[in-house]
Amino acid sequence: MNDTAFDPKRTRTGVIAALLAVYLSWGSTYLVIRIALQELPPFFMMGIRFFLVGIGLYVVLWLRGAPAPTGRQWGNAALIGAFLFLGGSAGVAYAEQSVGSGLAALVIATTPLWTVLFSVIWKDRPSRLEWAGLLLGLLGIALLNLDNDLQASPLGFAALVLAALSWAFGSVWSRQLSLPKGQMAGAAQMICGGAIVLLVSAMIGERLLVVPTWRSIGAVVYLAIVGSLIGFTAYVYLLTRVRPALATSYAYVNPVIAVALGVWILDEQIGRHGILAMVIIVASVALVVLGQRRS
Repeated sequence: MNDTAFDPKRTRTGVIAALLAVYLSWGSTYLVIRIALQELPPFFMMGIRFFLVGIGLYVVLWLRGAPAPTGRQWGNAALIGAFLFLGGSAGVAYAEQSVGSGLAALVIATTPLWTVLFSVIWKDRPSRLEWAGLLLGLLGIALLNLDNDLQASPLGFAALVLAALSWAFGSVWSRQLSLPKGQMAGAAQMICGGAIVLLVSAMIGERLLVVPTWRSIGAVVYLAIVGSLIGFTAYVYLLTRVRPALATSYAYVNPVIAVALGVWILDEQIGRHGILAMVIIVASVALVVLGQRRS
């Protein structure tokens, strides 16, 4: 990544806008996923969401003159899409069948920690402040183990941890592979990742048990436009401008939004341990961002 090619002021403004887009859009998706799961199976719901948005974005970019991905870039997009959308996003939807949306967001807050660890493989060493923030965030996650809902759903908890690991590795690895430029990278990854998730849905025999109502259809549309089109394209932008630790800092902010929405709309409960964990996690993001700025 050649930072000298960017206007510092314009890049800073773009990074701030992209961070806000990711924080707000993905912070609300945990609640909306929970709503959609009331009538739709997890892998089908996530797969159709990403595949259709990817196709739509690809067509728009292609009509605007963006070059089509090469064969090698399509292959790389499929690899990254599998980690991000099958292991990551679909894993979260699977877990939310038994785990509340707020707690799911809190577990996914481990993502920046795994991102830093995976970054070391390619010799991208974090600063001391970043390490401090990430370790503080891990302390907050440790407190969640005392929550009764997570103890009652070990399979859901395991799926969330694996989702965080998968998303972190895919995010870091994407910086090392040849991918299309700009938003075309996001389009290719969503097309490939969505297709893979739909294939898994068919392989495990997912079926619609009821006719979807406008409530679940609206939830999928929201996930497609706000979560995928806005959130993911902003995330891809961040991966090309900042370190993965800052790009994945949404995992520290999203829990606050997700917990608040879950309590407000779905009457989800969060105990003292969850509240304390949330406070610790939010504090840790300040250290990560400060470490990124000093770097």
